[in-house]
Amino acid sequence: MGMTAASASEERRLRRGLKSRHLQMIAIGGAIGTGLFLGSGGTISQAGPGGALLAYAAIGIMVLFVMQSLGEMSTHLPVAGSFHTYGTKYVSPSFGFAMGWNYWFNWAITLAAELVAAGVIMSFWLPDVPSWIWAAVFLILLAGLNFLSAKAFGEGEFWFAAIKVAAVLAFLVLGVLMIFGILGGTSPGMSNWTTGEAPFVGGWMSVISVFMIAGFSFQGTELVGVTAGESENPRKDMPRAIRTVFWRIMLFYIGAIAVIGFLLPYTDPSLLASANNEDITASPFTLVFERAGIAVAAGMMNAVILTAILSAGNSGLYASTRMLYAMAEEGTAPRLFARLNERGVPVMALLATAMIGLFGFLTEIMGDGGAYTWLMNVSGLSGFIVWVGIACCHFRFRRAYVRQGRAVADLPYRAPLFPIGPIIALIMLVVVIIGQNVQAIVNGQLLQVASAYAGLPAFLLLWVIHRIVTGRDSRMVGLDEMDIEGLEIKAS
Repeated sequence: MGMTAASASEERRLRRGLKSRHLQMIAIGGAIGTGLFLGSGGTISQAGPGGALLAYAAIGIMVLFVMQSLGEMSTHLPVAGSFHTYGTKYVSPSFGFAMGWNYWFNWAITLAAELVAAGVIMSFWLPDVPSWIWAAVFLILLAGLNFLSAKAFGEGEFWFAAIKVAAVLAFLVLGVLMIFGILGGTSPGMSNWTTGEAPFVGGWMSVISVFMIAGFSFQGTELVGVTAGESENPRKDMPRAIRTVFWRIMLFYIGAIAVIGFLLPYTDPSLLASANNEDITASPFTLVFERAGIAVAAGMMNAVILTAILSAGNSGLYASTRMLYAMAEEGTAPRLFARLNERGVPVMALLATAMIGLFGFLTEIMGDGGAYTWLMNVSGLSGFIVWVGIACCHFRFRRAYVRQGRAVADLPYRAPLFPIGPIIALIMLVVVIIGQNVQAIVNGQLLQVASAYAGLPAFLLLWVIHRIVTGRDSRMVGLDEMDIEGLEIKAS
């Protein structure tokens, strides 16, 4: 072939093959996963139906502000690098460097986690087949989808997400019918909201604890920002996806928790069991479907959760591949990873990410799980750190945009609550990050503290090392000198 990475990037480019329906399902699918299907029961057990609703509503509002900030930047500058590029341009090159590698590592390790989970889920049907076989099969499947084209990834994610959405909608409809006594016998009425300590259990500390769980559940909504570089019409499709997706996700989470709160008391041991293990029979979704008379509820929900796992792995492989490609394009990762094939897919970045996912999986099945646990802990805070970065980047971008004499009305999409939105999001995110394991801090459990907060020093270390190595070239960008130019979109 004789083609260098530089000439390849000149002759080939990422293809804008993602349609509006792909973007909307990618954003929805990013937030609907095991956190909803299994974890939602544990939040009600911990904080009661009222406490869980309050925590999810608060986190939902925070995510709305973050998504609005992302929407303003990604419609103005729709590039695959997204957070890495914004961090570099609007804060500092070192901040962008740390953001990019942090996000890449987060999703590469998430891919490993999904491979582990997929093996556990498949044992429901085929307990005698080793889990590593399923991990290999699913890794090949996801890598194949991503290898074909961005459109193939988008189409795969559209159908993965559609299955999850259909399951949640069916749950909401059946749940409402049961609440009103049309299905499943006598309606429980308001009894589960008044029994014991309900609707608020354990006071404010329980609500704060659920805050963390809700935050993890919503992680993935920012994936839509990475797709901006391959969206057919980001000026039109990105704002639409952000506006509509938030309300749909809120409907799914708030609606599901309300239904579970009406139908199952917070003292039901199944609610806690569903959050503590992969026992699908304890999922509140499974329990409600069974009470509605669906005999195959456990098998059906197992299939839905497998779909959710594959969806997360598919999205994670795509997002981390594009992030590694963008960093290579901008010189903060080896140029090898900027190579594109004839379909506009960064294949070397894809292979590197898939190998990290495979390595993470192997540390789980071949060792005692200790290395895998630490890898997961390092990536645990990554999503929250990215959200902090988005809010910071947007705040500085808008200030520079106005300082340099630009009219805010000229932006393709404007975050409606600036500057209040990103400021509130930042404050809430600081609370969430600090509150990861407050109990361990209070009790002086140093190992647990180090485990829970490992991602934060890892991010700061990347930032500081890059700043030291590059010197003044990586100082914070001044508002007057900031590059705030947008991007002209040309059709593929």
